[in-house]
Amino acid sequence: MNPSTVRTVFRTIAIAEALSWALLLAAMFCKWILESEPFGLHEGGVPVAGPIHGGIFVLYVVASLVSAYVFKWNAKTIVLALAASIPPFFTYWFETVADRRGLLAKPQLVGATSAP
Repeated sequence: MNPSTVRTVFRTIAIAEALSWALLLAAMFCKWILESEPFGLHEGGVPVAGPIHGGIFVLYVVASLVSAYVFKWNAKTIVLALAASIPPFFTYWFETVADRRGLLAKPQLVGATSAP
């Protein structure tokens, strides 16, 4: 797998997962707090936003596991990536931190030199 493609897909899905959380939270706010049905959606849009978020959540878990394989993440990083999918917006945080720390870059070979 091309690490550049895996990086792009992981980052895109992490951001989409955070946005889907916002959509779901807004729908739940309309349903439970405002007790309204915006745009005529049944139950405040939760039946629409819930499956969207659920699908992107599953994609994020799969993308995390693929990224862990491609980028050779250690167990702590894998657990952190998967745990970031639970609280709202933490996938965006994890993606940002992982990118800054080089965890979304092609792993370097240990002991490799350019000398013949």
